[in-house]
Amino acid sequence: MIIINHLQKKYGNMAVLKDVNATIQKGEIISVIGPSGTGKSTFLRCLNLLECPDGGEIIVCGQNLLAPETNVAELRMKMGMVFQSFNLFPHLTVLENITLAPRSLLKQSKADAEKHAHELLETVGLAHKANALPAELSGGQQQRIAIARTLAMSPEIILFDEPTSALDPTMVNEVLTVIRNLAKTGITMIIVTHEMRFAREVSSRIFYMDEGTIYEEGPARSLFENPKRAKTRAFIRHVGMQNFILEKSDFDLYHFQSDVDSFAEKQLLTPKQRKGLHLVLEELLMNVLFPHTDTVSLSIGISEETNATEIDVKDLPFTQNPMEFTDEAGEMARLILQKRCDKIKFKIVNSSRSELKMILF
Repeated sequence: MIIINHLQKKYGNMAVLKDVNATIQKGEIISVIGPSGTGKSTFLRCLNLLECPDGGEIIVCGQNLLAPETNVAELRMKMGMVFQSFNLFPHLTVLENITLAPRSLLKQSKADAEKHAHELLETVGLAHKANALPAELSGGQQQRIAIARTLAMSPEIILFDEPTSALDPTMVNEVLTVIRNLAKTGITMIIVTHEMRFAREVSSRIFYMDEGTIYEEGPARSLFENPKRAKTRAFIRHVGMQNFILEKSDFDLYHFQSDVDSFAEKQLLTPKQRKGLHLVLEELLMNVLFPHTDTVSLSIGISEETNATEIDVKDLPFTQNPMEFTDEAGEMARLILQKRCDKIKFKIVNSSRSELKMILF
């Protein structure tokens, strides 16, 4: 479907893409991951010439996109793109936004274009919003309309450039659900995303970008569970974990729980898992740790193997397991934590420091 050979792109003296090579088969779902600033969006924008490459070749459906004789406009109609921002026309209704391109470019009749638009609105769960203006929609709804608008052109390939990055965490899942359903239709998709668990779940292959190239690629499960190269391992370990340094003197439980929720949303934890995580953290901090220490260094991670939520507390100033402290609040917290956790492990590191690890059900 797409062949990329020695793709290069520079901005001034800075080489963003140095030597990108890839082959993408029809029906594949490719997620492009990596740190910010490594050329992921530039790579995507080069594929439909929103950015003009400085070298290499891009072959789409057998045609060299960079050849002088190629009809780029015609080829672009086979390749839809969904951006970070929704780019809906604010003065047009949802139905008018979706039907504009098919009527203008594909010369569809108004009746045919509107019929297809209504079908697509059903697909993205927004049939009741056909006559609404974009300003009357939430961010998640606008992005779902943007996806429907792209599908209205019946593309063979869809490029997604961080489609959830501009959304509130509560709206992310509604957009990811639409993309998951699209993945089942056989359409070829290339998705730049920071939603790692989504990428692992939906992708046939993962491209990890770094150093101006595709640093490592492979099947989703293989790359996440057993990355071969050092930078890939470090990146995957980092994005699956959130670290906190918490000070008792100015600790705000509600602000902390909000930060935890943002992490949990990105990791696609279910509402039940999030509720359990909130309860465990509140009991652990308020009734086990903060009564006996002023600073807590805590990390929350998701096990790629078991999908379980893990809490690690490092550098504790105890040589006794804080779960065994016997005041009334601590005893009640201990019972709650034992009920909510599959494993609780206390480890003495040296004569004055220890660690506590908890694995939630």
